[in-house]
Amino acid sequence: MKIVKFPVEKLPNIEFKLNEPLSKYTFTKTGGPADVLAFPKTREELVEIVDTARVNKVPITIIGNASNLIIKDGGIRGIVIILPNFHKIEVSETKVTAEAGATIINTTIAAQKAGLTGLEFAAGIPGSVGGAVFMNAGAYGGEIKDVFESAEVLLPDGHITTLTHEDMKFGYRHSTVQDDGGIVISATFALKRGNKATIQEEMDRLNELRRSKQPLEYPSCGSVFKRPKGHFTGPLIIKAGLQGHMVGGAQVSMKHAGFIVNIKHATATDYLNLIHLIQKTVKEKFDVELHTEVRIIGEDKK
Repeated sequence: MKIVKFPVEKLPNIEFKLNEPLSKYTFTKTGGPADVLAFPKTREELVEIVDTARVNKVPITIIGNASNLIIKDGGIRGIVIILPNFHKIEVSETKVTAEAGATIINTTIAAQKAGLTGLEFAAGIPGSVGGAVFMNAGAYGGEIKDVFESAEVLLPDGHITTLTHEDMKFGYRHSTVQDDGGIVISATFALKRGNKATIQEEMDRLNELRRSKQPLEYPSCGSVFKRPKGHFTGPLIIKAGLQGHMVGGAQVSMKHAGFIVNIKHATATDYLNLIHLIQKTVKEKFDVELHTEVRIIGEDKK
């Protein structure tokens, strides 16, 4: 495992942590170290980091709120950027603009307080705005693309541009920024006027549904697999006899078989081995291929 050096000394005003365990930041509580973890406070600092990385040929990884993410036990080489300082949310007329590090949950709360409807489906999604746009996050029949208007994106060449709905080429858990290496800085959502009480009731209903069906009491990476055409993932895994099955400290949730939970100091390798077992078993028993929805990044531990 060769550590990639980033000249942090050239950016003395920016907060960096070296060889930082990413398990501190992921929802699974797993993941190896980042060579360098950066916490920019402003757009200018973010641009400085990207420019310095490009000049020094250091790879960049953004991890957002790390909710639908597995980072391998070998960690991530180069520089990892996390944006908790980018959390501003503004409402103007029927539009909500949120910075990439703001949580989707707080964005839905801001919309409700302003009497704006359209984001209720996202009331319990634990990710950041940047990650939600990146993944075209969705739940309960809604997706980010349904309300997305535009996003400010930092391109790999260091320029900031505005991408429209058409530019984003949204698909199932996909957007164009996954392909071009862009970093979402902020996003604007176009909503509609609604009744505050009715909006809150729908948010409460969906959050109760989430609590009753999902294993929120344990660390997890959210829904692990994309829904295969013509099937539901959870029932397939149950029929395969794998609900409750464990690899190391990772378990197929007893509450929802589409989730893998960390119940006993699991490692990322435990997660990945259990994912591969599920995929292999479901393919053998039902000839259905399960593809991961969760993003898997980093290096294997050597």
